[in-house]
Amino acid sequence: MASFGLKVIRGLFGLGERVAPGLAGRAAFEVFCRTPNVNKVSDGERRAIHRAADFMAGARHHRLKTKAGCVVVHEFRPDGGKGSRGTILAIHGWRSRTEYMRSLIQGFLEDGYRVVSLDLPGHGSSSGRRLNMVNAVEAARLAGDWFGPFVATVGHSFGGAVATNAAVGSVKGYLPVNTEKLVLIAAPSSIPDLFAEFSQVLNVGPRSQTAMAGRVERLSGRPLKEFQGGRQLAHVPVPTLVIHAPDDKEVSARHADLYASAGDHVRLHWANGLGHRRILADPDVVGKAVAFVAERTRPELVH
Repeated sequence: MASFGLKVIRGLFGLGERVAPGLAGRAAFEVFCRTPNVNKVSDGERRAIHRAADFMAGARHHRLKTKAGCVVVHEFRPDGGKGSRGTILAIHGWRSRTEYMRSLIQGFLEDGYRVVSLDLPGHGSSSGRRLNMVNAVEAARLAGDWFGPFVATVGHSFGGAVATNAAVGSVKGYLPVNTEKLVLIAAPSSIPDLFAEFSQVLNVGPRSQTAMAGRVERLSGRPLKEFQGGRQLAHVPVPTLVIHAPDDKEVSARHADLYASAGDHVRLHWANGLGHRRILADPDVVGKAVAFVAERTRPELVH
């Protein structure tokens, strides 16, 4: 049963569709971009952050200035060097942070890579309360300017969509992030699908949705319909490993199939029974990601 607050919001958007769809669409976009309060975490999230405290203490922490504030990049170096095999960029998902990527980061460190992990705007140690594809790609581009090029960019959930869009240069005004490979874990492919699902939940009508899409185009320089990972990777064939659980209840397995439709340069691995978040800490998933990146690494990309 929907909460009273959700019923009120649905009612307001229903009214907005009838009397002011442009205003309702802009409001819906702002709600879509609003990030959770980083100071309000669940008991499980608090425990995860506490368990990763020593791990995070071993990193170097860098604050990079963006147009709207600062993002934080955590730099992890393997024992005994700067990372002789190159540098990995790690990007977490929505309502997540670097701490939750610990198992993946450790896997790459143990294999001799340096890892830089980005806290997206409005998440972790970064500032702000808004996240969208534009400011996320800006943050990834800044990380690339300071720490790239990368032998791979590894993204979980929304971070996987960010990794894709950063690599193909989908946002006008930002050059593509120089990465040799992509590893996309439980990642959404179709941003239009995410908007449609969001609109259904909040009762955002078709005219208001058109206004939302217009807002995307004004910010990014591209129509919403172009933000589809399968099509993007078909035109920019970055070697990619897609890892997804068929039982993922947050990001449908259909998104993995959409990525895989891009061509033979996209490899798909099904991680059965691991859902949306447990997949990050699974040893087999970590091993698959590290092994994929280790294949045919170009010497010129190694620091």
